[in-house]
Amino acid sequence: MARTTNDAKLETRAARDRLPVGKKLHFKTLLPGKLHLAYRRRRKGEAGKWLARIYQGKERYRIVPLGLADDLDESNGSTILSFSEAQKAAFKSTKTEQPRGTLTVKAAMKDYFDYKRDTGTDISDPERKAKVHIIPQLGSLKVDDLTSEQLRKWLKKLADSPALKRSKKGGKQQFKPLPDADDEDGQRARRASANRVLSTLKAALNFAYDEKRVSSNEAWGRRLKPFKGVDAARLRFLTLAEAQRLLNACAPEFRPLVRGALETGARYSELCRLRVGDFNPDNGSVFVQKSKAGKARHVILTEDGISFFKDQVKGRAGNERMFQRESGTEWRGAQQGRFMKEANKRAKLSPPVSFHGLRHTWASLSVMAGVPLMVVAKNLGHADTRMVEKHYGHLAPGYVIDAIRAGAPKFGKVESNVRSLT
Repeated sequence: MARTTNDAKLETRAARDRLPVGKKLHFKTLLPGKLHLAYRRRRKGEAGKWLARIYQGKERYRIVPLGLADDLDESNGSTILSFSEAQKAAFKSTKTEQPRGTLTVKAAMKDYFDYKRDTGTDISDPERKAKVHIIPQLGSLKVDDLTSEQLRKWLKKLADSPALKRSKKGGKQQFKPLPDADDEDGQRARRASANRVLSTLKAALNFAYDEKRVSSNEAWGRRLKPFKGVDAARLRFLTLAEAQRLLNACAPEFRPLVRGALETGARYSELCRLRVGDFNPDNGSVFVQKSKAGKARHVILTEDGISFFKDQVKGRAGNERMFQRESGTEWRGAQQGRFMKEANKRAKLSPPVSFHGLRHTWASLSVMAGVPLMVVAKNLGHADTRMVEKHYGHLAPGYVIDAIRAGAPKFGKVESNVRSLT
């Protein structure tokens, strides 16, 4: 008969880091009396090892090496494995399917985020929202036990909860005040935000279903609907005159970053990662190596944009950050927030514009100037025109009118044979 084994906490790096170093194996039961996931803690600065312990009968076990743990580096799905990947590998070593009904929402979210991270996708925002809005409420529940009613109640409660407020790293999460009952735009915004969190949850659960780790997707499939008619947000963008006022009002070290955003439509994080060598003066473009979706793109510049970036890179090494603080350090995190607030106040912009609003400004002014939607989408880094049409399509009436009048059916003048009786 197989020995009884006390389970160790192996799910996270922090938990494994607390285990003693040595040859001793630490176990997690996968199939009672038959299969255990084993972990061996190595010296500090070295990644631990995953192993499978398979019961052979007559108090005999077979140990199968699985790979290194993701203690130091992110998992790659083969030689470096996360906890969930090691579990799968352990079951695979016995040629048995991992039993369904054991996967929790928390584990499903981690599997999904690990997968997206491995594909190069920036998951910092959805991961932060999941940590606040999904894991505390649903994390301990088994995915196979979820019901549509349960998830609908969670979604409604989420829409009725206050929005996140940017908080200090490591500090307690702060929240914004709830919108008033008669604040329709505030209510719409909360429901739209809840829909985005729901999309993340659904993506993670669908990933688990596609990986055959859960038996059904009925609970969150067509039965669970997002809030309708809440995505028509009124985007704040600047006129050319307002953009000039904002630039004049910016602190000197912040002004180049704002000008870069207005010339490219790039996100703050994309601008922070730009290096001097990413500007190509020969074809007048800026190379964005990593976007929100993890894809690279070339942003085409106007003549003014080319001139601005030529001045920005003059006499500088190609590996330097394109935009730097006065101290020579990089722009990081949410450092743009305070500078934008001060610039809005000095420029007397009402309503104020966020840094992301500069991206909307580039797109909106381009569309109104007649730039085709596909061209705008390509510069912004979208795969197609759906998002551009959704947010900016209404700003291109001239483009739509010209296209319809040029290409829609023309039936000619029709003579009527109907005569009045009077």
